[in-house]
Amino acid sequence: MLIRPLPVVTAFLDALNDSLKSINSSAQLSRSQKVALGVFIMGIVVTKTINWAAFERRSLGRFKATRLCWMFYQAEIAWQSLLQASVRNILLRYGIQSGTLAIDDTGKKRTKRTSKIDGAHKIKDKSTGGYFNGQELVFMVLVTEVATFPVGFRFYIPDPELSAWRKKDKALRKQGIQKKERPNRPEPDHVRYPTMQSLTLVMLQEFVDSFPNITIKAILADALYGTGDFMDKAAEITGGAQVVSQLRSNQKVSNRNHSEATLKAYFSRQKGAETQLIIRGGKEEQVTMLAARLYVKAHGKRRFVIALKYEGEEDYRYLVASDMSWRHTDIARIYTLRWLVEVFIQDWKAHCGWNRLSKQQGADGSQRGVILSLLCEHMLLLHPEQFVLLKNKQAGMPAGCLIERLNAEALLATVKSVVESEDPDTELKALALALEHTLPKRESSRHMAGRDLGEQKATDSLKAHARKFNLNSAVERLPTAL
Repeated sequence: MLIRPLPVVTAFLDALNDSLKSINSSAQLSRSQKVALGVFIMGIVVTKTINWAAFERRSLGRFKATRLCWMFYQAEIAWQSLLQASVRNILLRYGIQSGTLAIDDTGKKRTKRTSKIDGAHKIKDKSTGGYFNGQELVFMVLVTEVATFPVGFRFYIPDPELSAWRKKDKALRKQGIQKKERPNRPEPDHVRYPTMQSLTLVMLQEFVDSFPNITIKAILADALYGTGDFMDKAAEITGGAQVVSQLRSNQKVSNRNHSEATLKAYFSRQKGAETQLIIRGGKEEQVTMLAARLYVKAHGKRRFVIALKYEGEEDYRYLVASDMSWRHTDIARIYTLRWLVEVFIQDWKAHCGWNRLSKQQGADGSQRGVILSLLCEHMLLLHPEQFVLLKNKQAGMPAGCLIERLNAEALLATVKSVVESEDPDTELKALALALEHTLPKRESSRHMAGRDLGEQKATDSLKAHARKFNLNSAVERLPTAL
């Protein structure tokens, strides 16, 4: 049986249950719920999907797909507290007391018609410039001196009325219709369809309320979050943490000595200073930097703005920080940590199941599927080998490496159960029979055996017509007599 809760999974669930009880005594897991969660996590490890039929096959029929599906949707598990309890467990095990929060969003491509998948909508494809239908998530990752791991997520759904207005307004502008003749922008419904910034602020508030003893040093986000409202509220929620984002090159700034100008024009007045920037606490890279405390018109206040350009780049990128008491080199250095949230998303998509095959229906299906995948990510962080490496300030193993180790361990556990049984021959035959019954058998469309492909030869009744046609064609090609 390849899907069998291994000791590392069992230990993780025991610790998770203890953490749940510390949050809410009535939220503790029953024995059957522990078994179900263990099968879910091991299923993700072995198959890299969240697929009940695949789980049944890899468990050699012991755990039925219908039973697993029922447990997923109907079991009274405290799903909303699982992630918080798991984060609490990691913070306690590693003794983490401070860190930096990095925020980013990502999309999951779905088919064109997704009537039963919650929150699917049209998403901009950053790699191609086109669009696809899918789900969109906002992740919040805690970056510490020891480990980097997810602490929160939200599904993002745009306001459909606002999206329809934008589409229509764009078409009318292309037709040359003036603004006064175009429909007015509808009031956005922020209650039913909160923005990504609003979702992130809610996650920040939840994290601060759940873990008041954790000091947040900084909040890192891309240009989408570089608004004055978001930066001020994020700093307020986290007790004055540094908030670093990006500004567009055409945003207006000014200082005491110069009139209002765009960021690009302002920083083009002087040559940047070349220096070495330490990237994520490791290698150094040659960069060109300029910095100034400027009044940002869109924010209505002064910000610390840094123009940064890496070696080989032609244009500056513009970082903006809320706390002006930091050195500009420290701001640029800590912002390099934002890349780690993208690394997490890549690992999560590749190894934790939800991104590869997850067709759970409804809002509960999507939410619980992501929670399971993040629990799998947390379990990998508490793997004994990983834990020893990180606690001793050594480089940890990537998620893919840990998944391979767990797969090998699951295979060895299955073989060991056969070898150590009282009747190995009988157990081996039972294992072979279970494999035969559970392995899928599908029809291939590649091979033509059993299909009617027609005669595929000349027909006698048409041969005379073919000869006559060929003769007429030859006559037509003869040169015309002068």
